[in-house]
Amino acid sequence: MQPNKRREWILQLLKDNGKVEIDELARELDVSTMTIRRDLDQLEEDGQVIRIHGGAVLPKPLITETPFITKESKRMDQKRAIANKAISYIKDGQTILLDSGTTTLELARLLKQRENLTIITNDIKIAAELLDSQLRVIVTGGELQNDVGALFGPQTHQLLKDIHVDLFFLGAHAIDLKAGVTSPTFEKSLVKQLMIQSAENTWLLADSSKIQQKAFSKVCDLKEINGFITDNEISIDTKKELSEFIEVL
Repeated sequence: MQPNKRREWILQLLKDNGKVEIDELARELDVSTMTIRRDLDQLEEDGQVIRIHGGAVLPKPLITETPFITKESKRMDQKRAIANKAISYIKDGQTILLDSGTTTLELARLLKQRENLTIITNDIKIAAELLDSQLRVIVTGGELQNDVGALFGPQTHQLLKDIHVDLFFLGAHAIDLKAGVTSPTFEKSLVKQLMIQSAENTWLLADSSKIQQKAFSKVCDLKEINGFITDNEISIDTKKELSEFIEVL
């Protein structure tokens, strides 16, 4: 079978099954695994597939912004489990920066029971959650992103440039081995980048549904952050791949 015909066959199989594996393709087509790897490399270069450990999947649509009311109740068990892992890294006396998002909101709910911490956030939902706590709470200021509750713009940028924090917990819309952490807008990415720059250590908090996804604007490469806290639904292969770039918990 000619390479073009073979690649067309692989693409059709992907459309039918959603995923292909190198060893299985080699057996089906009676060619070497090296030949299949070259086919998949070419298809990825053409933007038609995404390579994963041992095979390939079809590209997924870019992730867009989701209103707070829509995502608030989704995957709550996973978000709470992530927050429970994250809180163990927070020590008394530290200054903590919380990104906007529903997973960081779950962490804020746990932090309500703590004292002797300073919390800085650009999320009005998080600030409201901590209203009756014993924590020192600082809101970045800035323009409000309606339906989401995040603050952005020049005022937000200025405060972030002027501070230094012990820990930053970064929320993510999408995570990909090659694209890194991405978000739906330039404005949101810039805020997250400034947060990373202001922090001694950065931990990414995201449930496993965000993995192998891409959004419009790049935030950072995985190697730029200290670790990734996710849920137990992450596959062994995916965790192994991510662990080459970043500590995964």
